[in-house]
Amino acid sequence: MENQLTLMKDILHKHSTLRKAKATAKVILQSPEAMNAVIQKTVPKGDVFEFSRAAGLLAIKKTADVIPDCHPLPIEYASILFSTEELTINISVEVHTIYKTGVEVEAMHGAAVVALTIYDMLKPLDKQIEIASIRLEKKSGCKSDMKKEIRQQIRSVGIVCSDSISAGEAEDKSGKTVIEKLRVFGISNSSYEIIPDDFAVIQERATHYSSLDYELILFTGGTGLSPKDVTPEAIEPLLDRRIPGIMEAARNYGQNRTPYAMLSRGVAGFIKNSLVITLPGSVSGVSDTIDALFPYVLHLFSVKAGERHEK
Repeated sequence: MENQLTLMKDILHKHSTLRKAKATAKVILQSPEAMNAVIQKTVPKGDVFEFSRAAGLLAIKKTADVIPDCHPLPIEYASILFSTEELTINISVEVHTIYKTGVEVEAMHGAAVVALTIYDMLKPLDKQIEIASIRLEKKSGCKSDMKKEIRQQIRSVGIVCSDSISAGEAEDKSGKTVIEKLRVFGISNSSYEIIPDDFAVIQERATHYSSLDYELILFTGGTGLSPKDVTPEAIEPLLDRRIPGIMEAARNYGQNRTPYAMLSRGVAGFIKNSLVITLPGSVSGVSDTIDALFPYVLHLFSVKAGERHEK
């Protein structure tokens, strides 16, 4: 039987964002004399706090070398703090990075090695030292932080623009990809349809769904440079408020994966209260664009909800 074990998770689809993690640990002593030696810096092996801090910083940076499933990542900031309470040494480790995956394991690894270093330095003075409560206190910067942005049921529609698919000559895969990927964020398409690459039809469907107060209207197809690709030309005049940054983010994300992403001419913005986004027609282009924009773009609905509440 073939071994299909994967040692490292694929994170190619993720964004590099500011990610933070804080971990703590406790070293519990039994000897007041040992604690006094720590505070007075008279431990024979040296300054406990400075030595263990150095060991912790090294551990943070070397986490991927000893934890097989961890990705090597840049450490942009690391802080190791100590406090004492009777016979307990409290360790607090905070780590920051700008990368595609979090630093919680790095923070916990740092806390563990700091605690072990303290143990090693104090074991000649105290034979009953206990390392306790190595734990992650908090983390931030991952997609799960964005769940709070989905505060209401979002009515969405997926519209596939394709002459061949609308004529029954080809099978739609891109529209189905949109539906599947949005389901991860709790968004279920309220409607789904296939239309030809027709300027007037595209405009009519966008206006129709906007008039029905659909919060999210997603077009896929017709954003390239062939003569039939007219989706951006049809949608752009209808936008009351363009949001150029949406498609800039999508193209930037895609460009890191294929040099052809720069050729996409997608546009995005609001038609009344409906957010309209035009996606590429290929499955890979659709997938990359959804990964680039969601769930972050859902923040717009929180902003709009706040505006309505203030009014």
